[in-house]
Amino acid sequence: MTTSSGVTWFEIGTDRSDVAQRFYGDLFGWTFTEEGAGGASYRTTEGGAGEGIGGAIRGTGGQGPNYAIFYVQVNDVAGTCQRAEAAGGKVLVPVKVNDNGLTFAHLLDPAGNHVGVFTPPPVPAGS
Repeated sequence: MTTSSGVTWFEIGTDRSDVAQRFYGDLFGWTFTEEGAGGASYRTTEGGAGEGIGGAIRGTGGQGPNYAIFYVQVNDVAGTCQRAEAAGGKVLVPVKVNDNGLTFAHLLDPAGNHVGVFTPPPVPAGS
């Protein structure tokens, strides 16, 4: 059974986080909050004062190419990876879980486009 999944996050990876933040701030009026840890920059934004999807600028520190990617929220990241491969895509970044409990993976569609999928962290009991 396939369910409809929405694009709910974007990420811009760059080795020039300050330049990207200034560009998107000046261009669209976006404001950013630094949420990175351990020296890794991760600047989140609401991406349009609640009118669009949220996202972030991830500092790459020159480790890899710059990129822009959108993320689709799904119920089952591993299952989505399996379906992507069955449909002719590839898994670029296998299923990972970050320190906050967010589960994600990166896929490559058959045309060569990069897309991310994720499941939010579980809601703590009593919330």
